[in-house]
Amino acid sequence: MSKKYIRPVLRHLFLAALVFVWLIPILWLFVTSLSTYKGINTMHFFPTRWTLDNYHQLFFRPDTVANFSAWFRNSMVIGCCCCVISTFFVLMVSYAFSCMRFPGRKKLMSFSIILGMFPGVLSMIAIYFVMKLLGLTDSIGGLIIIYSAGSGLGFLICKGFFDTIPASLRESARLEGASELQIFTRVVIPLSKPMIVYTVINAFLTPWMDFVMAKLMIRSKEPSHWTVAMGLFNLVQRTLVGDYFTVFCAGGLIVAIPISVLFIIMQRFYVEGITGGAVKG
Repeated sequence: MSKKYIRPVLRHLFLAALVFVWLIPILWLFVTSLSTYKGINTMHFFPTRWTLDNYHQLFFRPDTVANFSAWFRNSMVIGCCCCVISTFFVLMVSYAFSCMRFPGRKKLMSFSIILGMFPGVLSMIAIYFVMKLLGLTDSIGGLIIIYSAGSGLGFLICKGFFDTIPASLRESARLEGASELQIFTRVVIPLSKPMIVYTVINAFLTPWMDFVMAKLMIRSKEPSHWTVAMGLFNLVQRTLVGDYFTVFCAGGLIVAIPISVLFIIMQRFYVEGITGGAVKG
């Protein structure tokens, strides 16, 4: 066999091995969620008996430990609100730094970039005490404020994309009497669909599965007040994992559905933005 065929074969075998490594844990999670055995079964890869009872328990038989429907609702409210607010913040800050000129612009941008380099863990305690003074701990509203308030600091990638949009388009719109808001909504935003898709997905993904900040802010012992990440983490505690591990596996698969649906919906706009920019001369 010549080198012409050996290299593609080796390349595809390597990619197949990577796919196998990535998919085996997901497959095991899926088949385990269909097992009648509630604990961790390391004796068999596939369960000896199959059932959908774990999924039924998640939504229709909540108890004092597993209240998945309430967790899912709380996380969905937080994720959707943060997705909308954070996306607007990022786009507006990016537009201001990229397309507008004002005193102190470069200094403010440099300060924002430096501030964003500090790990968020360093400010968590301070944020907690500030939110406690405002009476916003143990509340969904408090988490929405925390996740959304600093989202504008993630403007750098979006600003870089806005920089590639020709300034002549904005100048033409301004000569025709368009305001800054009209230029932003009718000129820049329609040309930025790929970046909007990226921003929306990131804005939803961060609060959807965040555990550390949610655990710090939600101090309630009532499971119905928790988020998905908090609830699923609680199911694998040493005293509960023997009775709830397969329920945990089922929940781990369900939480991937909103992210997958969001990506599928937004992917259409991403492709339209790429192809639309390609055919314009």
